[in-house]
Amino acid sequence: MNFHDFFIQPFSYEFMRRGLLSVVLLSLSGGLLGCILVLRRLALMGDALSHSLLPGIGLAWLVFGPSTPALFAGALAAGLMTALGSALLSRLTRVKEDAAFGSLFIVFFAAGVALISKLPTRLNLSHFLFGNVLGVADTDLALAAGVSAATVLIFVVFFRGILLESFDPTFHRATGGPGGVVHMGFLALTVLNLVASLQTMGIVLSLGLFLLPAVSAYLWCDHFGRMLLLSVGIAMVCSVAGVLLSYHAGLASGASIVLCLGAVFFGSALLSPRYGLVSRLR
Repeated sequence: MNFHDFFIQPFSYEFMRRGLLSVVLLSLSGGLLGCILVLRRLALMGDALSHSLLPGIGLAWLVFGPSTPALFAGALAAGLMTALGSALLSRLTRVKEDAAFGSLFIVFFAAGVALISKLPTRLNLSHFLFGNVLGVADTDLALAAGVSAATVLIFVVFFRGILLESFDPTFHRATGGPGGVVHMGFLALTVLNLVASLQTMGIVLSLGLFLLPAVSAYLWCDHFGRMLLLSVGIAMVCSVAGVLLSYHAGLASGASIVLCLGAVFFGSALLSPRYGLVSRLR
């Protein structure tokens, strides 16, 4: 197989071009958000947020039927309720935020399973659970583009507040910074990106597109700006590689992308010159 057949020929199909553009856009916003998840130690909370989308999907199907916009709106509402509800619980009660997240997540996930079991028809949730990059429609692409653009704009405009809240939230709030607003805004932005990645990556795998590039970049960088750039770069390169792997090997597209990201992560964990396993064992 020559260069053209491997790299160029797959993208002669329109569905491949749409899928590639979708994952590249999501890689841009996901690579940025993932760095905050890693630095703020919110990775498991991000996983809880992704799973809490399920009851919104089930309720939207019961009320509106198999309407894609309604399913996405339901997922968004459920995710925002989990994110903002846990933030409010942690501030208004003695329950810590991780416990509030865990409690709301498991209740919402159970509610989603219960709702789906009562659907009048057998709902195929495989695309919502595991994604379908090669089935991305124009509406999915428009949603990914809008969310990605909004994420990049927010990072540019509020970069200083995000930086302070990521590394020293106590100092940020002591100097009059709106730490609570920044934190809840970040959670809401994470939910938006998770919803935008539903069709592409699914509920189960979407966090991999955010978390794995950031963890890999964290092993190589000590500078916040360079970490953001490297995380986005890793996410984009591995997304392209994953789409090609999916096409040529006949594998699930979302899983292929996560496997490529996982390979970079394990390589970074072993070979990072300062923080890798090999350098620590010398």
